[in-house]
Amino acid sequence: MTDLRHIGGPSRKKKVASNKLKVKKEPVDLRKYLLPLIRIGSRAGVALLAGALLAGAVHRLLQTTPLPVQKVEVQGIKRLSREEIISLTGVTIGQNLLTLRLKTIGQQVSSNPWVGSVKVQRFYPGTLSISIQERQPVAVINMGLLYYLDTNGEPFKPLNLGDALDFPVVTGFQEEQLNADPISTRLALKTACELLDALKQHGLFILADVSEIHYDGAHGFTLYTTSGALPIKIGNEDFDNKLLRFARIYQNLMTQQPGLQYIDLDYSDRIVVKKS
Repeated sequence: MTDLRHIGGPSRKKKVASNKLKVKKEPVDLRKYLLPLIRIGSRAGVALLAGALLAGAVHRLLQTTPLPVQKVEVQGIKRLSREEIISLTGVTIGQNLLTLRLKTIGQQVSSNPWVGSVKVQRFYPGTLSISIQERQPVAVINMGLLYYLDTNGEPFKPLNLGDALDFPVVTGFQEEQLNADPISTRLALKTACELLDALKQHGLFILADVSEIHYDGAHGFTLYTTSGALPIKIGNEDFDNKLLRFARIYQNLMTQQPGLQYIDLDYSDRIVVKKS
């Protein structure tokens, strides 16, 4: 009997060819990545060094260049004197013009309460120019202490002995209000200045007739006349129209003043006169 399993020799399994692509690994060349970074770093270092050298050269130039202050110009002053301003700057004739710190000089000049704004400039060959805009007082405000009130509604200078008092007095404000609610308080102070402006422009009843302007948060402003301290309520707005209406009857009302308790202008279409 023939064993067919052995015919043709022993059987062998055929190997299947792999379909994977063999890639030859090569070492990473770090120089290719590092060289650009090194070049950038080198350029930054060179730029930094050049900047430092330039700054040093400029500093030495400023220190050694003979460009002394020859003249100090002061413009825009009325109340303040030239000597006061120059003293505040700390600048002396002969000082190096190029090394002066203009911002610092401006801050020093602004420390005087009469200075509203200041501009400091230097001009070749040796001039320091200081332009000043002084504050203009429009009233005296009583906030526990007396201060001048400027055109922007800013209390800016406490009054001292000898300061002028020929201004209307604003009352009803406290320093605590200004600290606790600065936005509302400054808005009310600005409104007081608008009322003062209106009183300068309209009719027979003018600022000279007013001795006090009192503010109340709930009812607005009340004027007190120089003659008899008669209260005139005017509210918070529309001052021009209210004063124009009042000017038409002002002289007639003043003849009745001893019998008047108050006048209320805080209406859009009428005037209320309260008699005693």
